Amino acid sequence: MNSPRGRDLSLRQVRYFLAVARQGQVSRAAATLHVTQSAVTVGLRDLERSLGLPLFTREAHGMELTEDGRAFLDYALQIDAAVSRVDLLGRSSATQGRLRLAATTTVLGYFLPEHLHRLRELHPQLDITVDELPRAAIESGLHAGRHDLGLMVTSHLDGPGLHTQVLMESARRLWLAAGHRWAGRARVGLAEIAQEPLLMLTVDEAAESALRYWAHHGLEPQVHMRSASIEAIRSLVAYGEGVAIASDMQYRPWSLEGRRVETLPVAEPIPPLTIGLAWSERAELSPPAHTVLSYFRQRYVEPPPRHRPARR
Repeated sequence: MNSPRGRDLSLRQVRYFLAVARQGQVSRAAATLHVTQSAVTVGLRDLERSLGLPLFTREAHGMELTEDGRAFLDYALQIDAAVSRVDLLGRSSATQGRLRLAATTTVLGYFLPEHLHRLRELHPQLDITVDELPRAAIESGLHAGRHDLGLMVTSHLDGPGLHTQVLMESARRLWLAAGHRWAGRARVGLAEIAQEPLLMLTVDEAAESALRYWAHHGLEPQVHMRSASIEAIRSLVAYGEGVAIASDMQYRPWSLEGRRVETLPVAEPIPPLTIGLAWSERAELSPPAHTVLSYFRQRYVEPPPRHRPARR
C-alpha cells in the first residue's frame, strides 16, 4: 500500500476507522465514540473513497480488516498517536510521585511500552515502576496494596473486589504460512482447523481461553505443540509446522527468520483478547494512579476532543 501522505484525510475519519478496527462492529464503535452508526458508516465510506482502497469487508459477525486495511492501520495509529500526544500535552499536569504498576507478559510486550514512553514525556516527575507478573499474582498484589494498578487480560479476572476498565479488544484470527492451501480464502471454520496441527500459545492463560471456545463448539484440536513464546509460535507457523490462533495485537507479518505469516478470519465467533486496567475497590487511588487511569481513559475510552476554530 502506498503512503496516504497528501491524500484528503480527516482526523475524524481516522478515528472512526480505528474504533471499528478495535471494536469489530460499527455499532460498538459508534457507542464508544458517542456518535451515530450512520456517522461512522459515512466516515468509513469517505475514507475508503479518498484512499481508493477497501479497508474492511462486511461480514455477518462484524467488520474484518482487508490486507489494505491492515496496512493502513499502521498509518492510522501513527496519526492518532501524534494528535493524542498534542491533546494530552495540553491537559498534562505536574503530577509527581510513585506509581506501582503490574502487567502481564502479553501486555508488557505488545501494549505497554509506547504508553510508558508517552507518560514519561507528559509527566517527567512521575516515577512509574513496572513488575511483570502472572494475572493471579497481580490480583493478589492489588488486594494487598503492593501495586496501585494492574494491566492484564481482563477476561481472565476471577475474583471479587476489583474495579476494572476495559481499554481495547483485539480480534483473534488464524495464523498460517504464506503459500498454505487455505491462503486466499475468505475464512476458515474451526472444524477444518481442528484437522490441522495446532500450535497453541499458552502465555497469559491463552490456552485456557482457547480450550473454552473449542469446547463451546464441540471440537477438540490436534495440539502439535504448546509454547509461551509468541515468537516461537510465529516462526513455526511461518515454516509450515502448523497453524495457530492468536490476536491481532500479537501479529507481525514476518518471523524472526524473515518468513511471511498470513492471517484469516475464523468463521465462528471466538472471544477477542481483552486488555484492561484493574485496581482494588478498597484502595483510595493516589494522584499518580488517577493520572495514569485518566491517561488511558482519554486514549481509549473517552470520545476524542472536538477541536473548535479559534474566535477572532
